[in-house]
Amino acid sequence: MNKKLALLLLFPVIATAQFNGILNKAKSAVGTKTTKNSAIGNLDIASALKEALDKGIDKQVTKLTALDGFYKNPSVKILFPEELKKVDKALRSVGLGNLADEGIKSLNRAAEDAVKESTPIFVDAVKGMTFTDAKNILMGSDNAATAYLQKSTSKPLYAKFNPKVQESIGKVGADKIWATIISKYNSLPLVAKVNPDINDYVTNKALEGVYKMIAVEEKDIRNNLSSRTSDLLKKVFAMQDN
Repeated sequence: MNKKLALLLLFPVIATAQFNGILNKAKSAVGTKTTKNSAIGNLDIASALKEALDKGIDKQVTKLTALDGFYKNPSVKILFPEELKKVDKALRSVGLGNLADEGIKSLNRAAEDAVKESTPIFVDAVKGMTFTDAKNILMGSDNAATAYLQKSTSKPLYAKFNPKVQESIGKVGADKIWATIISKYNSLPLVAKVNPDINDYVTNKALEGVYKMIAVEEKDIRNNLSSRTSDLLKKVFAMQDN
């Protein structure tokens, strides 16, 4: 057999071997890349969502702990409970508007004080969260992560937060102010007696305010590129921009 004929016969075999080698390398590279990206992606998404919530707690909830953090923030200011609107109206009608105003201020002061002491509870709650549906949260609404946090933590947080609020109500004197308010109102003629659970009311309103402010920060991170202050936040939340 001459050399030319031998080369012609061997060429398909050599070409096939080379092609298979290249194909196997490509498959291997793609498989490695996919596995690596998938693993890192899931971890990154969960970590970024926790970072966003931590950032919301650190930046927004801290504002609530300052003097007038609740009282002068119209988004979270605590007013008279719905069932006590008649109390507010009645007190003002008999010249006790200052007492009503002081009552509202005392509720907000109690919330400000309680949130200050309870912030670590929220931080621990975020650290303990597992984001099995992290990608759905990432691609969800502007407050999806906050809503997930609220659903996962509201009951245990209430149990831990309620005693803090009760302590704060006594600390800022809200209990005495409200005892005076209720006593004054109940002494008015032709009114139905009231005895509200102020502790429960302030606890729920304070928690509502905390979640609301965390949602503010989450929305900002989702929609404002400059609020993504770490490489991780930039990397992960860019996925929802596409």
